Amino acid sequence: MRHRETHRSERIGWLRAAVLGANDGIVSTASLVIGVAASDAPRGQVLLAGVAGLVAGAMSMAAGEYVSVSSQADTEQADLARERTELATDREFEHQELRDIYRARGLDPDLASQVATQLMAHDALGAHARDELGITEVHAARPVQAALASAATFAVGAAMPLLTVLLTPPTLAVAVVGSTSLVALAALGALAARAGGAPPVVAAVRVTFWGALAMALTAAAGKWFGAAG
Repeated sequence: MRHRETHRSERIGWLRAAVLGANDGIVSTASLVIGVAASDAPRGQVLLAGVAGLVAGAMSMAAGEYVSVSSQADTEQADLARERTELATDREFEHQELRDIYRARGLDPDLASQVATQLMAHDALGAHARDELGITEVHAARPVQAALASAATFAVGAAMPLLTVLLTPPTLAVAVVGSTSLVALAALGALAARAGGAPPVVAAVRVTFWGALAMALTAAAGKWFGAAG
């Protein structure tokens, strides 16, 4: 019976986009509604600002991820095209490159040459993509997947402070949105760290600190501009 191991690195592509989206959804939307609420705006205006922030933020995250990851994908495809050309025009040099890579990893010269020969006979482009360029199926750029994950998780994260505003008396909105958002950020940071095999406490403290700073500065701005108006 074949046993397939699962590794955390397989999650790195979608996990990074998902965590980034949810984190930004909570921080940006909570900061936005806290800033507007701190200016003593009525609940309707606070919710309107939050909904607008959710839609704009989700689209911005999707577009940003798609453009960024597409650029990575374009670079990967350009490297692969160049490698195809080099394999077609100077296969012996490409064999030497692969052999030298395996020698640097600890194989003796004869064995490194044999491995390079056999791998190139099986899938020359795949061998060079993996061992020379560092392009693998696990780490390959997936623009659409990254864009959808970012937009969806941003919307989920942004929905939490909006629901809190809807269910909380206006006089308590700033305090309740701030506290619940910080708890959610800490839980998100810890969960993402655990999924990736990193220490959860460090990640939780990191995202909570930056979230608290963003909310505090936005609340101060809302209070100041509200008083000035």
